Amino acid sequence: MSVKIEEISVRDIRFPTSRERHGSDAMNPDPDYSAVYVTIHTNGNHTGNGIAFTLGRGTELCAAAAERVGAFIVGQTLELLTADMGKFWRTITSDSQLRWLGPDKGIIHLATAAIVNAVWDLWAKTEHKPLWKLLTDMSPKELVRCIDFRYITDAITPDQAIEILAAAEPTKPERIARLRETGVPAYTTSAGWLGYSDEKIQHLCTDGIENGWAHFKVKVGANLEQDIHRLQLVRDAIGPDLTLMTDANQVWDVAEAIEYMGHLARFEPWWIEEPTSPDDILGHAAISKAIAPIGVASGEMCQNRILFKQFLQASAIQFCQIDSCRVGGVNEVLAIILMAKKFGVPVCPHGGGVGLCEHIQHLSIFDAVSVSQSIDDRVTEYVDHLHEHFLYPCKIDNGAYVVPEAPGYSIEMHEASLEDYSFPDGPVWQDNQ
Repeated sequence: MSVKIEEISVRDIRFPTSRERHGSDAMNPDPDYSAVYVTIHTNGNHTGNGIAFTLGRGTELCAAAAERVGAFIVGQTLELLTADMGKFWRTITSDSQLRWLGPDKGIIHLATAAIVNAVWDLWAKTEHKPLWKLLTDMSPKELVRCIDFRYITDAITPDQAIEILAAAEPTKPERIARLRETGVPAYTTSAGWLGYSDEKIQHLCTDGIENGWAHFKVKVGANLEQDIHRLQLVRDAIGPDLTLMTDANQVWDVAEAIEYMGHLARFEPWWIEEPTSPDDILGHAAISKAIAPIGVASGEMCQNRILFKQFLQASAIQFCQIDSCRVGGVNEVLAIILMAKKFGVPVCPHGGGVGLCEHIQHLSIFDAVSVSQSIDDRVTEYVDHLHEHFLYPCKIDNGAYVVPEAPGYSIEMHEASLEDYSFPDGPVWQDNQ
């Protein structure tokens, strides 16, 4: 029987993380981690789920956009969509009127990611595979048919993408077996939030080392004197041999970033993340050149594959940080991972938030198995917040993601959590009024 999409439901889910300063950084001092939570209802036994990650206020706008984008697939069959995933993606991003609100950016593109990821989740569930396995089981030609190459053929062509994927084919089983044994290398941001006390930072660093973490990221950018103090705390806690990264969350101008990092270089950070506007490709390139050998990482706020293409072409980033919900879902992420491979830039996905860690583990596994064929210089972000709300939460062992085996894209939430944290009527928010 064909799987028919009968209805799309959209919920505004918000968690009051600002109360404990979880997620606080120089640009976002009081985030309430939130999500537009999409469910695809079908005539079969499976539902599909996807999210758009937000920080609280305005989530209702993205929810309305998801309802509008989701209307394109109501009444369609899953078989029709998955027969040509590239065409499906082009169709929902190219409506002649809705496209004017983007294109390929902003609230509409966040909503697109939620819908697209929900379709992939549904597809993986019907195939009884985790999303990463659905992807790695595809042939190179099948994967390339999922990608819209419009606007990026000057960086990578379908034939070049097939060549990259074909080169990995013979040894995929070996890498899958190895990742199942060792896990996917990760880094922690949980010790580095800007609003945490010295005592909490020191405790979290010590606890992190005991739990096998070797990579620690610290938020910077609000105050140079305080940043030097906090980085000294972290470096003293983790020692000279473990890896420290920094993240400015877009707060600086270009010259300011270069000067600021000159002061922080003594702590030997591996990278500075988002040192300036996420749209400033040439600014990132100037910073990269000026602060080397410290690397520049960016991408969590990069709007689409076209901007990623230019970051890579301009040698503006040394670490490519894909986000599962900022660009237009799995289809567009595939294009970015392949471009990063061609340009020799390691992919280090952005996590945290609500459900992002659940999503990105699949993308890192796909990259390691089917594209880069490597986990060298590749770490996937982990933030220890809100995982208990998911049916199949990501798991960490000794500083690495455990390979997920449950069917789907790992984003389905417990109904009790959806009810409790629904905004504005859930009891958590009613109690806060």
